[in-house]
Amino acid sequence: MSGELVVTGRAWVFGDGINTDDMYPGFAMRLPLDEAARHVFHASRPGWPDLVRPGDIVVAGRNFGLGSSRPVPLLFRELGVAALVAEQFNSLFFRNCVNYGLPAATLPDATKLIEEGETVRVDFSEGSLEAGGTAHPIAPLPELLRSVLAAGGLFPQLEAAGKLRPAGSRA
Repeated sequence: MSGELVVTGRAWVFGDGINTDDMYPGFAMRLPLDEAARHVFHASRPGWPDLVRPGDIVVAGRNFGLGSSRPVPLLFRELGVAALVAEQFNSLFFRNCVNYGLPAATLPDATKLIEEGETVRVDFSEGSLEAGGTAHPIAPLPELLRSVLAAGGLFPQLEAAGKLRPAGSRA
């Protein structure tokens, strides 16, 4: 059992159809991770990486993470984003979040229920989200996914279990 997974942070609210090309622009893919993170939401909200703080939570509408399988969760983690909440995730994007150790939850009408700047508390183990003094049910993450998140992502989990050599090690 990986235990309790609760995140509390300030909300940043985005709309529908935010794609991976906006979150991780093509030109940034040639940059080191820390520099690439400076370009998250380059087209939809320029300068956002200068405003986000460790522990913040990104909230979005429908089809969040639509597009290619760019490792966007790495950029969010680099910026200190603690979790994502969306009305609907692209399924590949959602799984990439878990694989890279970034908790994500689905909440219908999230962009109507959560105001930018307010404090949001998400309990991924029990399945609840609190915003604006109101609790909303969310689907709790299954133990399998919580264990991946607790390990810091899929690669760290596999390395810790001895099923994958740590990056940089020799055969």
